[in-house]
Amino acid sequence: MKKQLLCIFIWVFMLPIVSFAQNVIKGKVKSTKGDGVISATVKEKGTTKAVVTDQNGDFQISVADQATLIISAIGYETKEVVASNGSLTITLAENTQSLGDFVVVGTRGKGRSSILTPVPVDVIKINQVNMPTAKMDLTSILNSASPSFNFNKQSGSDGADQIDLATLRGLGPDQTLVLVNGKRRHQTAFVAVFGTRGRGNSGTDLNAIPESSIDRVEILRDGASAQYGSDAIAGVINLILKKDVGVLSVNTGYSGYYDPRNNTHYAKELGQYRHAGAIDGNAFSLGTNYGVALGKNNGYINFSGNFFANGKTFRQNLNTDLSTEDGLPINTVRRATGDGSVTSGGLMYNMELPVANTKTVIYSFGSGNFKASESFAYTRNLSERPERFPDGVAGNPILQTTIDGETYFDPLIQTKILDLSFAAGVKGIWGNDWNWDLSNTLGRNNFHFYGDQTFNASLGAGKTHFDDGGFSFLQNTVNFNLSKAIPDVASGLNLAFGLEHRYENYQINAGEPDSYANYNSNKATGAQGFPGYQPADEVNASRSNVAAYVDAELDATDKWLLGVAVRAENYNDFGFTSNYKFATRYKLTNNFNVRGSISTGFRAPSLQQINFSNTFTNVQGGNVFEVKIAPNYSPITKAAGIPDLKQEKSVNASLGFSWKPAPALTVTLDGYRINIKDRVVLSGQFDESIPALQPILNQLNVSQAQFFANAVNTTNYGLDLVVDYNKRFDNKSIRVLFTGNLNHLNIDQINIPNALSATYENQQAFFSDREQAYIKASAPPVKLGLNLDYGFGNWMLGTHFLYYGKISILGYGYENTYPPLVALDNDPNSRVLEQFNYSGKMVTDLYGSYKFSKRVTIFFGADNVFNIHPDYGYVKGAKLSAYDGETGGAWDAVQMGFNGRRLFTKLAFNF
Repeated sequence: MKKQLLCIFIWVFMLPIVSFAQNVIKGKVKSTKGDGVISATVKEKGTTKAVVTDQNGDFQISVADQATLIISAIGYETKEVVASNGSLTITLAENTQSLGDFVVVGTRGKGRSSILTPVPVDVIKINQVNMPTAKMDLTSILNSASPSFNFNKQSGSDGADQIDLATLRGLGPDQTLVLVNGKRRHQTAFVAVFGTRGRGNSGTDLNAIPESSIDRVEILRDGASAQYGSDAIAGVINLILKKDVGVLSVNTGYSGYYDPRNNTHYAKELGQYRHAGAIDGNAFSLGTNYGVALGKNNGYINFSGNFFANGKTFRQNLNTDLSTEDGLPINTVRRATGDGSVTSGGLMYNMELPVANTKTVIYSFGSGNFKASESFAYTRNLSERPERFPDGVAGNPILQTTIDGETYFDPLIQTKILDLSFAAGVKGIWGNDWNWDLSNTLGRNNFHFYGDQTFNASLGAGKTHFDDGGFSFLQNTVNFNLSKAIPDVASGLNLAFGLEHRYENYQINAGEPDSYANYNSNKATGAQGFPGYQPADEVNASRSNVAAYVDAELDATDKWLLGVAVRAENYNDFGFTSNYKFATRYKLTNNFNVRGSISTGFRAPSLQQINFSNTFTNVQGGNVFEVKIAPNYSPITKAAGIPDLKQEKSVNASLGFSWKPAPALTVTLDGYRINIKDRVVLSGQFDESIPALQPILNQLNVSQAQFFANAVNTTNYGLDLVVDYNKRFDNKSIRVLFTGNLNHLNIDQINIPNALSATYENQQAFFSDREQAYIKASAPPVKLGLNLDYGFGNWMLGTHFLYYGKISILGYGYENTYPPLVALDNDPNSRVLEQFNYSGKMVTDLYGSYKFSKRVTIFFGADNVFNIHPDYGYVKGAKLSAYDGETGGAWDAVQMGFNGRRLFTKLAFNF
């Protein structure tokens, strides 16, 4: 017994000595450039003891005497060193195979390589994709680079000509959340309403962000509402801004369309269409970037600027011989079909300033962009209905053109868009290695319309320019995030907690009275082309919401990653919602990972959808009439039986793998399924056949009305495939990148209100076969891309193939019936469905570059080098009913566009 007590005494006595034998090691982990490496793991070999470096790369750890430290970080080679007394400085070499895939979106812990994430993330380095292409804007560049990123360039669609709203996985533009440096970006004030894809949706204008300011784009292709809140049903796009200092970069370029097949310049002898030069759509871009160091602790401020000017394009079917296969009659519906012109300029800054002798960093970024654009509206035939137009038009050469004895004019729609954003925050380390981040992000988008070279028929032809009014959207987000890496729990645990408050405001401002008023009941109302917003449309609506979220990522083992996120949110207009996400990844081998996720999501109807109100002129089947888009709470909406808007709800599931069979080769394949209930869309158009609407329509002096409604439940499912081979040897390089997306959308249910379910006509007016076809055509069922690049010496040559699968959409129908029908040319008494089939097409780009020196590189080539166009949008055997689609032209808005071959040259300077 005495011996046992003695042993216990000796053990208790020696314990502090053993503890005292532990060495406290302080040190710094830095890159070969001298910068501190953030979130590097410093682990004592053979134990579970580990710490993580702070934002300066500093660490402190207690280890046994002569212990071996293992230092690792994403994007760097792992290194082992023997601990020694005093301070250690450890330099990690960059791992060129994985550094470019380093991603931060989708996690609130340290970033991971994209092949190690539990959900698919595309990483697109802007300086690798923006120069060897004729494309001049961010949205179209991303459309070629990411498998499930989609957008359709609009024409003849009012403001949609100037706002390129993008989508992920075939969903709506407002079901994708956009972040800048991880902070929520505001949406545009614009609502896609007339003649557009994504009808009834808002979205974020990516082109308002200077391209020269962006280092890389991370596209999270998975539902993320539980992590980021509303709008993240389809995924998240995160724009990471540049941090460079001491380098001036200048990129400039020119492009133009050379399309002898459909450019109206080559059919001037017809005397029917507006036209420009043999090469039209001439574009010029200039982007600059420069950064300077701030202070002595790796602070910086980076400045960027962009200028862009793009001329109009004019496209028609120039073959007017109806006896040939694709010959069509003269287009009198829209004599100026093509892209509108745009001139824009923007500035952006990105700044971080570490506070000396602390672990605190002050940061800020912001941008300003102004865009002025102009596009042609539908053609007006003054001779066809002379009683609607003033007699003085024929004497005004600005307004009229006489063709074959009839008088036409083409109104212009002009827009001016101002987009501003500002973010500021403070972040640091508190207590026992808790990372905290407090920020405020403010954004505003102002969208204003003008009518030019037009007139108000009831006023006369003397006045030809009108202020049509517009709308604005403001969003302010306050966010506080707290996270901690706990490396000695299992193989590593990261916990994150956060609070968020968001305030939004939406306004509609009326135009001048002459833009919408009627001064003569026998004449047409308002400015032709785009009647102005009326005082009855004006609104000033606000709302706010608060959210709390918890996010955890656990490396259960060195092979198994688990992620869980929970978010609770309360809107002052929609109430409470909660959402959840579970994601996992397992390393079957060192180079093969399986991954998957399941999550719930939501999207609150936007203030734009709740409050938008407008009266516009529509053309269907050759008939011209006024349509009222009424807000959700208006008497006419309630008279039609449309219920209050409610939030969209979703369930998102994905399963896939990532594989790196060789250091230069990466393969990822991910399947997905997205169920959405109560999608908010714009309904069809209702007339006085609904008795309750007749007196209100007459009071408003309009023929039809349409509304926003939770009209449809859908299911999207598909596959994303990415194969990337990137090899360098000697002074040569080879890059092969294949991207593919297979996507299918089912309409599971149409939520027809009881008040409209009695007749087939009312059911179709609510959400017709035509509207269903358009929502299905938001993305092609197949999209395949192949990039082949070969570099040797100072040269680089490459080609890019992009295939878009077949889509089918429906026209308006000249009979104004459901379904839309048109008459056969050789048998006017026979009717056929007006369905436009656009077969799958492949577009080929060729490009090259030559590096004159380290400072100057020239790029050159052609997009769509073989001048491939979509099929013409008409019904076989019913050519006389052509031009009855959304654009009023020979094609609809399809992904590949209809402008044809585009030549380009660009220069890159670095000083």
